[in-house]
Amino acid sequence: MKKILPLLLFSSIIFAQKKVMYQTPYEKGNGNQTATYAETIAFFKLLDKDFESIQMVEMGLTDSGEPLHIVIYNPHKNFDFKQIKKNKAVLLLNNGIHPGEPDGIDATMMLYRDLATGKLKAPQNTVIVNIPIYNIGGALNRNSHTRTNQNGPESYGFRGNARNYDLNRDFVKSDTKNAKSFAQIFHLVNPDVFIDNHVSNGADYQYTLTYIATHHQKLGGELGSYFKEEMMPEILASLKEKGIEATPYVNVHDTKPDTAGFTQFMDYPRYSTGYASMFNVLGCMPETHMLKEYSSRVKVTYEYIAESIKFIDQNYNRIKLLRSANLENYIPGKHYTLQWKIDSTQVTPLPFLGYNGDYKTSEVTGKQRLYYDRSKPFNKMVPYYQSYLSTLQVTIPKAYIVPKSWWNVIELLKINNIEMEPLAKDIEIEVESYRIKDYKTSKQPYEGHYPHHNINIEISSKKIAFHEGDFVINTQQPGVKYLLETLEPQAIDSYFNWNFFDPILQQKEYFSNYVFEDTAANLLKNDKNLKAAFEKKKQENKPFADDADAQLDWIYRNSVYYEQSHMEYPIYRIVK
Repeated sequence: MKKILPLLLFSSIIFAQKKVMYQTPYEKGNGNQTATYAETIAFFKLLDKDFESIQMVEMGLTDSGEPLHIVIYNPHKNFDFKQIKKNKAVLLLNNGIHPGEPDGIDATMMLYRDLATGKLKAPQNTVIVNIPIYNIGGALNRNSHTRTNQNGPESYGFRGNARNYDLNRDFVKSDTKNAKSFAQIFHLVNPDVFIDNHVSNGADYQYTLTYIATHHQKLGGELGSYFKEEMMPEILASLKEKGIEATPYVNVHDTKPDTAGFTQFMDYPRYSTGYASMFNVLGCMPETHMLKEYSSRVKVTYEYIAESIKFIDQNYNRIKLLRSANLENYIPGKHYTLQWKIDSTQVTPLPFLGYNGDYKTSEVTGKQRLYYDRSKPFNKMVPYYQSYLSTLQVTIPKAYIVPKSWWNVIELLKINNIEMEPLAKDIEIEVESYRIKDYKTSKQPYEGHYPHHNINIEISSKKIAFHEGDFVINTQQPGVKYLLETLEPQAIDSYFNWNFFDPILQQKEYFSNYVFEDTAANLLKNDKNLKAAFEKKKQENKPFADDADAQLDWIYRNSVYYEQSHMEYPIYRIVK
């Protein structure tokens, strides 16, 4: 005993020293402070230096000029992702996409420390990767006021990145270096599960933790059902055992959530989890509540990640098998949904812990204003809408053809790990072609664009001459959903809607009326069908019959002189 006691005492001293040595800036503060960018990177570099289970790697650049990093935790000390993917699951954590919402930054620093030091049980079947701060430019733009509705921390970063982009709207269009670097990281680590940490805005209620789970219908098949019916419920039940109640993201702002209920958020591909779902990755955004104390928010974020790791580690084989099998739902000839709308006939009663909301006279405007009375909490059922209807579908083609001239699109496809084969020679191929008949464009800028919507297309089959070096892209690959969401112009976040193909919407050649008059007369004289259609249109449309310019333009557009590239969508589908 005399020999053992000094040894135990020595061990206790060493443990206490390590605990102090690896304290995070958040832990050293008053519970209402978050680590700066420099402190965050320095902390992970220290863990990398001192623990063989942790490796920090510098990745691609961001708009700020600073590089992204990934920090890998693997208790088996193997950091080769080709080897890792053979028999382990990968969890990817993303923090600081909105640096004014820093809960995940501080929670992940403590989590890695606790895994490395043995305070948390090491997962045996799961490797954890985290991006310490994704929006570096926003993190460096530190202030104390831009999160007007948020209760702490004392200072934090800004939502916009170094070029004022919201990075959680940029995953498909990839206007930023951040998004391009993220895609490279994402496909390098090939995660099975993805968590992107946030803080909510909106209504007041009792929960500290809400979450946006990738919509199961977008994930599709057994994978989507598993996520909705098994994985999320088990993680939430484990949190409840720890005294942490959680509810789906309360997508309500200036009205009461219990009045008409609320809907499950549809995370389109512009968002991080929507992007991940295109590659059959199970994704979730923890959304801690803005009005709760910062220390409480960090705690529930930590616990959500920890419980997710535990679940993944126990179920890694099934997750990996379901991800692989899900590709069978997206084969040529099957239908794929491009647009959704909420099914208001399908209501799920949701137990909800809220506060009584009421209205009173505003001291500012003199009008009625909403307020929540925290002295009157309630627990009641509210309507929750989580079923969507498919409003527009497309048949999955065997392949797409992208002419090499559209290098901006090809670049993004390559970054996103899309396999493609260049044509070896000039060749004529029978394809399905789209012509843009009509579209609407936003009148206000949105994330660097004036996006299109309400696309109306005309479909035709024809033979087109393609050139050596044009790319044929087989849809039977892991990125099939990415191809459908970006290359089908009617998809919500298609490259067309994000203005990638705007040059085709502008006519390049025109005519002078006084010259074309004689040409138009000859066209009508020599083409009986054209003349008959022209006369019919004049008879049926008086404004057209009274407009000489419109008549000449109609003849021009229906002649060989009209440029075929105008409104011709330049991505083609091989269906046979």
